[in-house]
Amino acid sequence: MPYDIAIVGAGIVGLAHALAAARHGLRTVVLDRDERAAGASVRNFGFVTVSGQQGGECWRRALRSRDVWDEVAVDARIPVLQSGLCVVARLPEAKTVLEAFCASEMGRDCQLLSPAAAAARFPCLTGEMAAAMFSPHERRVESADAIPRLAAWLHEAHGVRFLRRTAVHAVEPGRIETSRGPIAATLVVVCPGDDLVSLYPHRLAGYGVQRVKLQMLRLMPARPVSLRAAVMTDLSLIRYLGYAELPEAAALRARLEREQAQHIAAGVHLIAVQSADGSLVVGDTHVYGSSPDPFAEERFDALVLEEFQAVFPGLDYRITQRWIGTYASLDDRLALCDAPAPNVRLVVVTSGTGASTAFAIGEETIAAMTA
Repeated sequence: MPYDIAIVGAGIVGLAHALAAARHGLRTVVLDRDERAAGASVRNFGFVTVSGQQGGECWRRALRSRDVWDEVAVDARIPVLQSGLCVVARLPEAKTVLEAFCASEMGRDCQLLSPAAAAARFPCLTGEMAAAMFSPHERRVESADAIPRLAAWLHEAHGVRFLRRTAVHAVEPGRIETSRGPIAATLVVVCPGDDLVSLYPHRLAGYGVQRVKLQMLRLMPARPVSLRAAVMTDLSLIRYLGYAELPEAAALRARLEREQAQHIAAGVHLIAVQSADGSLVVGDTHVYGSSPDPFAEERFDALVLEEFQAVFPGLDYRITQRWIGTYASLDDRLALCDAPAPNVRLVVVTSGTGASTAFAIGEETIAAMTA
């Protein structure tokens, strides 16, 4: 049976394109080599981040994607476990960055909190701080649960067909060669994640796409604790471009390079979110290369936990899970949308922001292909 559109890849980027295609009334098939989602789309925080995304296109995409998450979370019965973000400024230079951010367009609806106000609103934050900022824009889902629920809902409510355990060998306009045989589709969108060699390897190599390895942990507190929102710290302010590109971030970066050089070298910045069972997902690190090794390094976990303990001093916990994730990365763009052939698009989120921006990117891609 011919399809209007075939989407290669059933991670969040592929599913976002499937949703946009279904909403356009297109007969849609999604192909994936795995039985279930096992890559970057589930090895993450499940954190839909708006504040801190680079100003302009990325920030607008994040706002739109957040709105789509709100829509599909209800329809697909995906629990939203947390809303909002608290950025803890431990240093006065970090407070200055937050003040500048709150005064910008992207800081609309965000609140700068004094240490006393932050401690009252978030009693779990017991470390020293110069200030904090609360953003209401963020959402947190459990990725390992949300991605399968989203796929099941796309099938049940929108008639999207999924072909799992299906390898795609080649793509040409109107036709896909797969391990199940050829599939006819007028339009094709390839969403390979960090698989840079199976399809269009020369196109991807031409852009200089590489891979990033990150380490994450799940902590179970010894006593119940409620985060009430996702948590970030000073290190995030020099990593997330919406903060880092502010002129005020230069002084913070200079101080952190003097005082936390090891953290910066390991690409450490703190994100902590909470799961329904009370556990905390904490990370992460960033090591770049073409073929990251599969091994976690204790020293990197130690750096993440050092930053965590500075914000949550005295909180006892045990580590219940450790894992490694990888994703595609580019220095000069946050997402790659390429047209390798007529009616074919190659779409890769190259900044680790798939959960935060993919729904908007999917809408843009499908609108352009059907115009």
